[in-house]
Amino acid sequence: MKTIAPKKPKKDERERSVLLGLVELYLEMGKPIGSNTLRENGFEDLSSATIRNYFASLEESGYLKQQHSSGGRIPTPLAYQLYANTYLNAGKIDEKEKRALQERLSKESREIAEYLQVSAEVISNATNCAVFLSAPRFDQDFVIDMKLLKIDQVRFLCVVVTDFGLVYTDVLRSEKNLTQFTLKRFENYFRWRLTGIDKPILTPEEEGMAKHFYNEIMLRHIVRYTNFTKEDIYKTGFSKLLMYSDFNDATALASGLSLFESQEHMRSILKACADAKQISTWVGSDLYAFSEAASCCSVICVPYQIHQSVVGAIGILGPNRIPYRKIYGILQSCAETISDCLTRSMYKFKISYRNPKSPGIDMKGDRAHFLDPTQCLLLENKTSEENT
Repeated sequence: MKTIAPKKPKKDERERSVLLGLVELYLEMGKPIGSNTLRENGFEDLSSATIRNYFASLEESGYLKQQHSSGGRIPTPLAYQLYANTYLNAGKIDEKEKRALQERLSKESREIAEYLQVSAEVISNATNCAVFLSAPRFDQDFVIDMKLLKIDQVRFLCVVVTDFGLVYTDVLRSEKNLTQFTLKRFENYFRWRLTGIDKPILTPEEEGMAKHFYNEIMLRHIVRYTNFTKEDIYKTGFSKLLMYSDFNDATALASGLSLFESQEHMRSILKACADAKQISTWVGSDLYAFSEAASCCSVICVPYQIHQSVVGAIGILGPNRIPYRKIYGILQSCAETISDCLTRSMYKFKISYRNPKSPGIDMKGDRAHFLDPTQCLLLENKTSEENT
């Protein structure tokens, strides 16, 4: 019986294979790749002359470039795009690293916002990239503390801390020049209003001012809490970008971070990933729709779920030269763990969540509801009836 020799891959397929192999090797070595180097790393069946011919063709097509006439080739953003999309569903992660990440993220907590912030830090450390993520608004939260800080003669900053670990700030104005000592007395009044414990002794004038500022702060918080039209955004890990040679130049670093100039840019990317319900990537010119200056960067996003419903997405930003397959594996593993922990926490602590609604009030109905009468809104951790 005549033996049928296996068919050789078509030229286009071999050329593509050479390109993907070169990108893989460049991501690992970080230096231009020559034909002999590539041949010694998985392409022994091709001659160096054949590989050089492929290099020339790929360079003409815009996938490779040569820094010096006698040097090796390096990938262009177009090559990174092809590589990233080819291996989008082929993430790789070491089992030991996977278990370590799962251990760090496996935590049931009522402090949902803090859990997400810590998760962002864990992902940033694992990927060595900047991280940003979107989240729905979680209910059953309440204010647990307020801090006041003097800014100048007429302004002071109020920091509001909630039970879920959220922090909000408001700038307030006073006709009188308030000292830091007076602001501390106001803080004691706020604490009493929140807990009902240790009512401070204030002068009638001080109590009147403290009550006015307390009501102002709480009403602002009500408006912010109930008029929820956009996902909350958490971000961290900007300093990680300094470790990449791609961002050694201050201009390049500023361009890379331009994506973070507007939360709308981040929300648009994260929403696109959440809508797709799968891991997504944007490399180089893919980011033009969000920020042209960020074309030297890559963004990878993965959605996460609560009760099997996508509620947000996690994104990382780094240079074009990042280990895509490893990051795919890290993000997918982290998203699975976060989804599981959030689902268990929501059930265990009886927490509900809301997705953002379009802004605007319907004035055509019988009445306009500024607050949903069926919604549980806990603004204070009350222990006494005296809160009015």
